Amino acid sequence: MSSGLLLAALGVVPAAQAQQSQATSSSNDEPSYRKEFTYGINFNTRGGLIGGASVRSTRVLNQDWARFWSVEAVEIKHPKEQKLGSRYGGSFVYGKSNYFFALRPSVGLQRVIFRKAPDSGVQVNVLAGAGPSIGLLMPYYISYDYSNGRTAPTTADIHNEQYDPEIHRDPLDLVVDRAPLFSGAGQTKPILGAHLRGALSFEYGRYRDAVAGVEVGFLLEAYTKDPAIIRVAQVPDKDLNDQFLPSVYLTLYLGSRN
Repeated sequence: MSSGLLLAALGVVPAAQAQQSQATSSSNDEPSYRKEFTYGINFNTRGGLIGGASVRSTRVLNQDWARFWSVEAVEIKHPKEQKLGSRYGGSFVYGKSNYFFALRPSVGLQRVIFRKAPDSGVQVNVLAGAGPSIGLLMPYYISYDYSNGRTAPTTADIHNEQYDPEIHRDPLDLVVDRAPLFSGAGQTKPILGAHLRGALSFEYGRYRDAVAGVEVGFLLEAYTKDPAIIRVAQVPDKDLNDQFLPSVYLTLYLGSRN
């Protein structure tokens, strides 16, 4: 009888171990956090050295899916912008009449396509998002010498004003310098648009309550009218500037989870 009990016990142990292993595996598959907040620096093909910054809040729906909202602020530059030095020792962007900034609130979904180990490794996610684009067209001010170079200019001869190709007809000789960045902030005009993005993100880190990573993707963006970043005399603004502004971007981000 004792041998029968022993055989029964041996049969129960493997089954119990299998159930425990399955439960542990299922537990490991479940994310150990419900919310994630990240902030990052953006680099893109339509920006300068640093395109802008972004913040994102993500809520986990299940082991594979999450939804997020984000806000991104970037400067958009014209591909033909060229910075020149002036004969007065300053510098300016030839033909530039406006700065163009974009504020992009968006919502989207994220899916895990390769899950990392709980405490190390790399996780790969694919994501898609969309939302409105709020363009801000802020005048680009220059310091212009109205003495026409005939005499040594005085303070009264130099005016800070928005570059206008119809007025400032000799920028190479008479532009003294670029005026301070926010000189034309009070004349900023909004332009409405919309955007759509798709990306892959690569998450790194050893801790469940912290996250760091890289996001690489593309952005399709369009506005209701052409933002007049560059202007040339007797050339329509729409012939020099585009309403449709696609770009490729890379974002480096850090954040926390709970």
